[in-house]
Amino acid sequence: MNLKEWAASTGIAYITARRQYAAGTLPVPTYRIGRLIMVGEPVTGTSAETGQTVVYARVSSADQKSDLDRQVARVTVWATGQKLGVDRVVTEVGSALNGHRKKFLALLRDPKVATIVVERRDRFARFGAEYVEAALAAQGRRLLVVDPAEVDDDLVRDVTEILTSLCARLYGRRAGANRARRAVEAATESGPA
Repeated sequence: MNLKEWAASTGIAYITARRQYAAGTLPVPTYRIGRLIMVGEPVTGTSAETGQTVVYARVSSADQKSDLDRQVARVTVWATGQKLGVDRVVTEVGSALNGHRKKFLALLRDPKVATIVVERRDRFARFGAEYVEAALAAQGRRLLVVDPAEVDDDLVRDVTEILTSLCARLYGRRAGANRARRAVEAATESGPA
């Protein structure tokens, strides 16, 4: 469990627990995973031959960064509850529609990563998650999803994904066209100086 949950369960104020952690006087063993402080003995990491277990968390925009920490906490607690040793936490801010997320791509390219744990499949990839899972499985790697409760009807899910993609492209194109139009108007209005 994380430090905040431990403090609440023992009746200690969280700030007091943080101070005791910082001073090294906390009466229980603790360890860090990313920015998260976990209470208890760490689950032993994976051996070199089986590879690393990595928690991947993503939010779409910078104003959701507080959600990113909570997402990391939920996924890490789940993984340690499943007796998975979390070796690394990777967080990223970027749209799932963006296929050029640097940390996401680096995670996929890293052959040392054997298991990737995500909260929901759409945190990993909005489209084609099945293809990514199949490619990982072909390499002897796996993707674990904490909350598999998603839209069960494949047709509804597919149509929703297609509409989302088309809307993102349309509105992205419209925004780009509007910026270009405003730039041309500004340049023609001011005239030569």
